[in-house]
Amino acid sequence: MKMKPEQLRLIRRQLSTLCERSPFYRTKFAGLDLDAVRSEEDFRRLPFTQKEDLREAYPLGLAAVPESEIVRIHSSSGTTGTPVIIPYTRQDVTDWAEMFKRCYETAEITAEDRIHVTPGYGLWTAGIGFQTGAELLGAMVIPMGPGNTDKQLQMMMDLRSTVLCATSSYALLLAEEIARRKIREKICLKKGVIGSERWGEKMRRRIADELGVELYDIYGLTEIYGPGIGMSCKYACGMHMWDDYFYYEIVHPQTGEPLPEGEIGELVITTLRKEGAPLIRYRTHDLTREVPGDCPCGLPYPRIDIILGRTDDMVKIKGVNIFPGQIDELLRDVEDVSSEYQVMLDHLNGRDIMTLFFETGLSAKADRRRVEKAVQVRCKEKLGVTVTPMAVAIGELPRSEKKSTRIFDNRY
Repeated sequence: MKMKPEQLRLIRRQLSTLCERSPFYRTKFAGLDLDAVRSEEDFRRLPFTQKEDLREAYPLGLAAVPESEIVRIHSSSGTTGTPVIIPYTRQDVTDWAEMFKRCYETAEITAEDRIHVTPGYGLWTAGIGFQTGAELLGAMVIPMGPGNTDKQLQMMMDLRSTVLCATSSYALLLAEEIARRKIREKICLKKGVIGSERWGEKMRRRIADELGVELYDIYGLTEIYGPGIGMSCKYACGMHMWDDYFYYEIVHPQTGEPLPEGEIGELVITTLRKEGAPLIRYRTHDLTREVPGDCPCGLPYPRIDIILGRTDDMVKIKGVNIFPGQIDELLRDVEDVSSEYQVMLDHLNGRDIMTLFFETGLSAKADRRRVEKAVQVRCKEKLGVTVTPMAVAIGELPRSEKKSTRIFDNRY
């Protein structure tokens, strides 16, 4: 995205005192003349900030304000290493709520709605972000958090929830339960705000059809406030990004060089107003592209495509790099294949084996063999890899109340 004059002004303001305020960046930018950053080209010469850098700053090394000004901390899950602790000032919390309110408004959600929040609370940013944005909007919030599906559905019916906030995995689980219990006529949902993990078109269609809702993609990550920094509109042609709060770049995942508009690369984000833990050129590992042109909805904010995958989700088998998003895409067009799948990678008898489990509504053995063959052919065409396809019944693969794990690498 081309840097706007106001973004450059805010970046220069941030850089002017950053090393003084932040021990983390004082070390990282040692020897650099930040006053010399006077253009987009100058800015792109600054080094990237990596998640490993943030882990090394644990617990509060990222703080760029006195501890007396920190009103809240949030954290990444820490499932792949030391957790990242992000401190927030009162202004950070206010700004985040304002962005989240903007997300709801982009989806034409109003104060008359009843917003059912299922993402987790606590150190994770999701639940409290959905809640504070809805409260600023003036809507009724039902702060359920994850799990206890019986209670979720009971409250959904009794309180007549109109908006579901969830991961795609949990939205699917709830949709399947509603269908199984035959209670859809008692459900008042009109819209779903879905985030936290990428999801394929087949899953999107299943959730929308089974719940009878319009679906919206929301984007965010703990390091950059949390969810709520981007949102799709009713035209579903990318996610609007709030570029008055941050500047983003799309770069080549290997070289770090900027990519032309429309080309898929890694999203890099710089915060423009964050006080507690400002980040400069933070590599998100999320793969997307800038969507060119203006959106029919009329919003002035630029758009990125839905997240296509993550650079660290990639696995290599038989010399081929594979992302979960590629599997979503190839299964999308195979008839009689549902949205849920899992990949098992094993090393047997000196060679790598890729087993692709997928759900289907077909029960006859001959029909399953036919669709397995179609999946195998499709994988060979699209990925260049021969897989062992395994058709299973709908509902047989595990469901998750949080994020679903799609690829299991058992080779190491």
